[in-house]
Amino acid sequence: MNFEKDKIYHIYNRSNETVFYNERNYLFFLEKVKILIQPVADIIAWCLMSNHFHFLLVANEKSCEFVNESHRPNVQLLSKNIGTLLSAYTKAINKERGRKGKLFSHNTKAKCLNDVNNNYNYAATCFHYIHQNPLTAKLCSNLNDWEFSSYLDYAGLRNGTLVNKELALKMINFDKENFSARSYCVINEKYLKGIW
Repeated sequence: MNFEKDKIYHIYNRSNETVFYNERNYLFFLEKVKILIQPVADIIAWCLMSNHFHFLLVANEKSCEFVNESHRPNVQLLSKNIGTLLSAYTKAINKERGRKGKLFSHNTKAKCLNDVNNNYNYAATCFHYIHQNPLTAKLCSNLNDWEFSSYLDYAGLRNGTLVNKELALKMINFDKENFSARSYCVINEKYLKGIW
């Protein structure tokens, strides 16, 4: 993953198995996000699902700093911290569940949304797509009922500290007053190509 300052990225990873088994797992992962990701990037949106996660974030100066690791020299701090997050979470789940090996069977993807066709606001589409995940997966029938997403923060139902709402307004110019209604609108499949 290569990050550039002030660019918007859709970061996601999924597994072929369950990743979050219970509320404690979700909360542990989010605590690691606060420690490892939030200090080095501005999080615009997020959603954790039973077998995958999504983040929409803006890389900042710290994100792009290079650090040296013995096994990979000159890796950017955000990339390193994403790896540390997944490694720490995997170790904790392996210990808790008595399992071994990788938890995430795929490499984490980081899609730069600034590099997609500029005639369409892919960042805004991705913003709503991330929040719609629990509804699409039929994990809930009302987005108010899924606590592991930034939807509740934007809907004014929770005062979370993980997302930078002011930056979201500036970067993706979403319709704040109609956010909840727009979150239930089906996204046309052709627009999803730009965010995956």
